[in-house]
Amino acid sequence: MYYGSLKNCDIANGIGVRVTLFVSGCTNCCEGCFNPDTWDFKYGQAFTEETEEEILKMLEPDYIRGFTVLGGEPFEPENQRVIVPLLEKIRARYPNKDIWAFTGFRYHDELIVPGSHPNCEVTDRFLDLIDVLVDGRFVLCKKDLRLRYRGSSNQRIIDMKETRRTGEIVLWDETPAYS
Repeated sequence: MYYGSLKNCDIANGIGVRVTLFVSGCTNCCEGCFNPDTWDFKYGQAFTEETEEEILKMLEPDYIRGFTVLGGEPFEPENQRVIVPLLEKIRARYPNKDIWAFTGFRYHDELIVPGSHPNCEVTDRFLDLIDVLVDGRFVLCKKDLRLRYRGSSNQRIIDMKETRRTGEIVLWDETPAYS
């Protein structure tokens, strides 16, 4: 896997101060994408054990609320296979930090559907490891700068713990669990 950038002290891609990984590779190629350089699967730097250790070290301070992965597209199967072991290490080392993921794929009719492009042998584990999923392709004609944590009105912010528990999509409410 390659990545485009790694941000420490990010406040734009989830609640609080976060560590953010922008992965490379995306087959969605949304018109008006804010990060089209990351569509290329070989854009940026190779993801290594040193990169992983750097992320884990960046997450150490108490003021860091959590980790966010976006892209590019984290749910491209080749990216998932690298991200899942990283998320497992984050969960083990920092159980009180939250994990967000952004994807252009839709949860209900792409991510969880066996045989669909993004669904692979580690997708269920990936979904179990995250707290919040922002799903749906960016749609330029639905762009709305007033929205928090998403670029177009068709995108959803999903509470993954409740969604996985109930089997129904539960939209995220930042007030009770994540304030």
